[in-house]
Amino acid sequence: MSRRFAAVDVIRTKRDGGALSGEQIDWVVAAYTRGEVAEEQMSALAMAILLRGMDRAEVSRWTRAMIESGSRLDFSSLPRPAVDKHSTGGVGDKVTLPLAPLVAACGAAVPQLSGRGLGHTGGTLDKMEAIAGWRASLELAEVDAQLRDVGAVVCAATADLAPADRKLYALRDVTGTVESVPLIASSIMSKKIAEGTRALVLDVKVGSGAFMKDPALARELATTMVALGTDAGVETRALLTDMSTPLGRTAGNALEVRESVEVLAGGGPADLVELTVVLAREMLDAVGLDAVDPADALRDGRAMDVWRRMVAAQGGDPDAPLPVARHTHEVRAEADGVLTGLDALAVGVAAWRLGAGRARREEAVQAGAGVELHAVRGERVRAGQPLLTLHTDTPERFGWALEALAGGVVVAGPTTGRPAAAPALVLERITA
Repeated sequence: MSRRFAAVDVIRTKRDGGALSGEQIDWVVAAYTRGEVAEEQMSALAMAILLRGMDRAEVSRWTRAMIESGSRLDFSSLPRPAVDKHSTGGVGDKVTLPLAPLVAACGAAVPQLSGRGLGHTGGTLDKMEAIAGWRASLELAEVDAQLRDVGAVVCAATADLAPADRKLYALRDVTGTVESVPLIASSIMSKKIAEGTRALVLDVKVGSGAFMKDPALARELATTMVALGTDAGVETRALLTDMSTPLGRTAGNALEVRESVEVLAGGGPADLVELTVVLAREMLDAVGLDAVDPADALRDGRAMDVWRRMVAAQGGDPDAPLPVARHTHEVRAEADGVLTGLDALAVGVAAWRLGAGRARREEAVQAGAGVELHAVRGERVRAGQPLLTLHTDTPERFGWALEALAGGVVVAGPTTGRPAAAPALVLERITA
């Protein structure tokens, strides 16, 4: 029988800068999940962790305790190696959609258990649900069968996967303790490790449109998550990638699906194609399939074939027309010059306000809402040229979205503004 502790003693230990023992961590996570530790007590402990931090052993043990609060998946019996990808979220980040079928087309199994959007970053499930008939909720037997038959699945996580994290995440959201790197890392990695894949590639976004805006904090988060995966026996590596400007040319749901299909068809924006291929190479290398070039699978149509089968396997119609918003509004350049500013956060908030995102988890989203970009940062533009198109079913939202864009879209005069090279997408690679 595991030892029982007093919650106040655990709180005091961390409050005073001490390291929690493995037994203390196991007990407090399990007891909180069962409802034996009060919300206000876990709030106090979370704040102590935010202020005092955790060492590697503590974070690893905390993550393991959250994993053990629920069930674990096991994909070791699949005929192909299983590998997963996780992004910390950004504006226009639709990479999962082309990436999962691309990696599957190259010989790996990709169980992509995803979530819905909240705030200015879009959710993968919201995007996929823009496809007629597609369903997010699958039984584990369906996931296994689809991985064997198709090689890729994008679906909602099961309710019993790290339930301690789901409860603690909701508490952190309302107690000002979201920003703790140990708690962020353990939240992400408890679910990813519990998914049971052999390898994991992390895409940690950095910049105005990312959760982590400070490169040093993003690097700390990435390093911590790589260590957690390594400690759990999962081959884990991370890329720090730029999110100062939106990824691709769209931010929304159906808009991003359309752009993802363009990538699978061999086209699409250069930055989106580049990041998709870079992440695919990392995933394939992590499971020993580095001899396969994913760029070939985009060119010859194999990735598109897997996409169509993946969508159809979950009830979707890959040939159905995607939803289109009933109203649009163009934002045009007021003068000749260079587009020197295209802020990711401004575009993300505008898309959210147009109906592409939600402020509360129970809210619905508009499938056709979002922002379409007609120029990229560093590009020369002419007076009257469309820079953005706003899409929504509720035109009264246009003014609210335009407020979000104020100051985020900057055209400098032809004498002061100079075309700039696109920022590097991959800023750093972090491995164990």
